[in-house]
Amino acid sequence: MHLHILGICGTFMGGIAAIARQAGHQVTGCDANVYPPMSTQLQAQGIELIEGFTKDQLSLNPDLFVIGNVVSRGNPLMEAILDAGLPFVSGPQWLGEQVLSKHHVLAVAGTHGKTTTTAMLAWILEATGRSPGYLVGGVPNNFDVSARIGQKSEHAPKPFFVIEADEYDTAFFDKRSKFVHYRARTAILNNLEYDHADIFPNLAAIQTQFHHLVRTIPQSGSLIVNGEDAALEEVLRQGAWTRVETFGKTSKPNQPNFAWTFKSQELDDFEVYHEEQFAGKVQWDPSASVAGRHNQMNALAAIAAAHQVGVSVSESIQALGQFKNVKRRLEVVGQVQNMTVYDDFAHHPTAIQTTIAGLRSKIGGARLIAVLEPRSNTMQLGIMKQQLPDSLQDAQQVFVYGAKTGKATLGWDLKEALKPLGGKAYAFDNLDQMVRQIVSYVRPNDHILIMSNGGFGGVHQKILQELART
Repeated sequence: MHLHILGICGTFMGGIAAIARQAGHQVTGCDANVYPPMSTQLQAQGIELIEGFTKDQLSLNPDLFVIGNVVSRGNPLMEAILDAGLPFVSGPQWLGEQVLSKHHVLAVAGTHGKTTTTAMLAWILEATGRSPGYLVGGVPNNFDVSARIGQKSEHAPKPFFVIEADEYDTAFFDKRSKFVHYRARTAILNNLEYDHADIFPNLAAIQTQFHHLVRTIPQSGSLIVNGEDAALEEVLRQGAWTRVETFGKTSKPNQPNFAWTFKSQELDDFEVYHEEQFAGKVQWDPSASVAGRHNQMNALAAIAAAHQVGVSVSESIQALGQFKNVKRRLEVVGQVQNMTVYDDFAHHPTAIQTTIAGLRSKIGGARLIAVLEPRSNTMQLGIMKQQLPDSLQDAQQVFVYGAKTGKATLGWDLKEALKPLGGKAYAFDNLDQMVRQIVSYVRPNDHILIMSNGGFGGVHQKILQELART
């Protein structure tokens, strides 16, 4: 079958393209911007890419158009597809029906930690000989590609597939969350906060979508749920028809103990307990940049999910000792004169705070300089601006960029929002000016943490180049 994918260069749709190609389909695709690394990954797999959404692409005559959620009404190619009455389907629906229905699906949902936890779980299954399929919303360093179809193993009647289960909407014609299409049998619910303010009016609307996911898990499946999260507790109170196992650091008073708990003893290594019995100790690879309590929770969830499909705790612990994390998760991008520059995807205040805390646990009392681009739709709308100062509090100095290519993208006053941080926070609308200010401030042994869910104008390399000149 020939599939033509609209919005192919996004991480998710690019993953679908790779999986479709591995399944034997002819795949072509288009996007507004076709550029590396996704373009080179796809072209290496024999996938033809077209720049733009021109209606003359109908002449490709594919059997099916697969639509990404970047596409909206008014898109020239989409309008031509509708006018001609040609067959189309959303990416999540195609994946669920044509691929995931043939797998034992392990889905990882939550506001934070989805990508890392998905990569951890996929690696555990890979390291223990289960050859899983997976689709990760990032580049996992333990694998060569961010998505693959997987293979059947001797461990289960169906091949395993680990997927990052996003709550964002499916397509312009399907406003359900993507994850309701995934046919999960094992689901991790990592945490739940208000996010995606561009499509959800409040937290309750997201909880409704999470409960839709819960409704799709079969009775013989399993739910691995963060027992510390009150919003997830409310989701489960709406009904759960599947075995629930909770995880967390400490159980709540006057409530049943969590099935999975952990104790931190030295730096970021931690002990794992199952049903209050010591089960082993996770010792991270020192070069992997897997720091902080949030990654301990991510790992605990992955261990619990793997246990549900027959992986012993000791096997999971051994695999996690070789885990290399995901690109753009406290990734060291360069060092100059003992000054270290990190790249991280954090963009929600909670993620910003936990990322800073994670780096702090590694560097101790050394100076930490936070550089942030509040770029997500939720941040641009100003929904989280009041939480922003607290999330940055543990940095010695804060530099925040509130413009893009000279055009303001924030619907709120950045300087006003940062006032609670006093003199240690600076707001900029000129990227080069911000780089010069950062370089004039830093000194040897500093740690510069750059956080954005976009490219941030190449600020990482700009800082490194300027540091090299000084």
